[in-house]
Amino acid sequence: MSRSEDILAVREKLGIRRKEFSDALCFTREQEKMLKEWEIGKLEIPDEIYDKIMNFPTEPLFKNRPLEECRFTQIDLFAGIGGIRQPFQKHGGYNVYSSEWDKFAQTTYRINYGEIPDGDITLVNEKDIPDHDILLAGFPCQPFSQAGLHKGFEDTRGTLFFDIARILNEKRPKAFMLENVKQLRGHDKGNTIKVILSVLDELNYYVPNPQILNGYHFGLPQNRERIIIVGFNRDYLPENFKEFEYPVGQIDEKVCVGDVLEESVGERFTISDKLWEGHQARKKKHKKKGNGFGFALFNEDSKYTSTISARYYKDGSEVLIEQSGKNPRMLTPRECARLQGFPEDFVIPVSNAQSYKQFGNSVCIPVIEAVAIAMLDYLGEYNIL
Repeated sequence: MSRSEDILAVREKLGIRRKEFSDALCFTREQEKMLKEWEIGKLEIPDEIYDKIMNFPTEPLFKNRPLEECRFTQIDLFAGIGGIRQPFQKHGGYNVYSSEWDKFAQTTYRINYGEIPDGDITLVNEKDIPDHDILLAGFPCQPFSQAGLHKGFEDTRGTLFFDIARILNEKRPKAFMLENVKQLRGHDKGNTIKVILSVLDELNYYVPNPQILNGYHFGLPQNRERIIIVGFNRDYLPENFKEFEYPVGQIDEKVCVGDVLEESVGERFTISDKLWEGHQARKKKHKKKGNGFGFALFNEDSKYTSTISARYYKDGSEVLIEQSGKNPRMLTPRECARLQGFPEDFVIPVSNAQSYKQFGNSVCIPVIEAVAIAMLDYLGEYNIL
């Protein structure tokens, strides 16, 4: 095969477009334009670019270990890019099922885990989902109908939590872990969390008081608070079981934003004069109104950033990085991955815009890992796993 055929074969094996491949390779805009010419053999490809492409991972690095080496089975609902799956799998989990409707997240999931998640979970019959020990889900926050709210489980019909509840009801896993934004606690004047906890109790799960955990307390330089809800099937617990204790975490004073920043970042991440002027104008406007809304600026010595969200791709206002002598810049996708605690070899096979959405929607992996360890210790204490 020729060198042009070699590099085309890599991209085709990954099943991604040139734009996505260029972003995944951290190409400059000029290199992005030249990729097509290299692939069709119109231009000679430089050795360093050829080597970079040929060394790009084409086999999933985070696929399941052999089942016989695993301690328990798990399913990954509203999976995103597998941020919740990863730490549970690391500690002995074998993933038997996943569901994620977003096609770009499915691409990232496929390339890293070697599986294509099912699509819309609302269309999947709960009886068709494999038996499993632990259910994992980072589900969207939705209000429940105010018409009655006295039917328990049935009150949640029409929401995505209902899909979690119907699977719990049918498959009866030994435990579950749910993750959501911290605002869930006060959502709909507290009604949403009240209904969720009531339904989980109705399904005969012991659910300790949900806790809000912060990524900054678990070694990451990001102020990211999320509510965690865990539950254990009472059918497996002894009569006088002890209370489950959530991990507490602690602030590491050595952690700083510089820990996640790349040494060399392309100019494409520096925001334009027009965008920077707009950010500053909006900041002044909000300051006059007496609120703190507007862009947030950080440097390598900052202790932590604000929370990155799925909208980060729009203008980067949540987290901008200072640069000497020029406009600030956005985080790179790899820096976003680090901010969430993803491994360095986690493959980012989508465009920058999509990767910002994916990491913004994901979880702080060290937080989930700490919860996973606590849950597995608790289940192990009663020989449930």
